[in-house]
Parts: sequence; C-alpha cells; structure tokens
Amino acid sequence: MADTVKGAKGVKAAKAPGATGVAEPKAAKPFPKKQLQHFEKRLLDERRRVVKELGHHGETFGPNGEAADGDSGAYSFHMADQGTDAMEREKAFLFASQEGRFLWHIDQALRRLYKHPETFGRCHQCGDMIAFERLDALPHARYCIACKQREEDAKKG
Repeated sequence: MADTVKGAKGVKAAKAPGATGVAEPKAAKPFPKKQLQHFEKRLLDERRRVVKELGHHGETFGPNGEAADGDSGAYSFHMADQGTDAMEREKAFLFASQEGRFLWHIDQALRRLYKHPETFGRCHQCGDMIAFERLDALPHARYCIACKQREEDAKKG
C-alpha cells in the first residue's frame, strides 16, 4: 500500500514508494578508477599552481604586510604615490583572497574524491553524474551544467 501525504488543502494524496521529496541519485555508474586518477592529478596540479601564486602574493607584501621591495614603510612622500600604493595593495589582496577561495574549493573536491570516490562527480543538486568534459575543465565542480545554470539564473533575477 502506498503512503499518503497531506496536501496544502488537507487532501490526502498517494505518494510513490520511496519518494522523499529530495532528489535521489540516478543509477549511473561512478567514474572508473583511471578517470578518478586523472581528476586527482588535475586537482593536485591546480592546487600546486594556486599555492605557488599565493606564495607570490606573500612575497609581495612580506611577513607583516609591508611592501617587500625595500621601502621602509607604507608612507610615500607624494600623495599620488600614496594612492598608487594603496590601489596596488588592494589589488594584490583581492587576487590573494580570490585564489584563497579557489584553493578552498580545490581542497573540498580532493576531500570528496578521497573520502567517497564512488560518488565523486555526482551533482550535489540533482544527483546525476557531471559530464566528464565539465569535470576535466573544472575538476572542483559540484553541479552539473543544468543545475549550475539554474543557480546562476536565480542569482540574476
């Protein structure tokens, strides 16, 4: 006998067996071990690149946030130099924070890959497998193209 669910007006309706209201994963096969190794390599290569880039930003400002180019401090003698210095610092911090967020996403993808390799590459929204081409281009992707597009459209309007 099928379960029943009360609707908005209190009318009982039959519920399909196993229906929970949450997207259940489709019966798609997980990625083969060789493809998982490919994604792992891509993620680790990308992680090395980002860490190197963040190290470059660290060299730009030195250990205590001051310019590492030999200037004795944050004080310039000319007002135009002060504005340029401030703008350059803001740009460097912006790039560093973006790279830091990107590193976090890469680390999360590596955790998913190592902890649950059988579900790596599954969309977090609908449960379908994410296309190999998408993961090859963006190995830290959590959503399939369709779900990501819906998310982007919802943000726009």
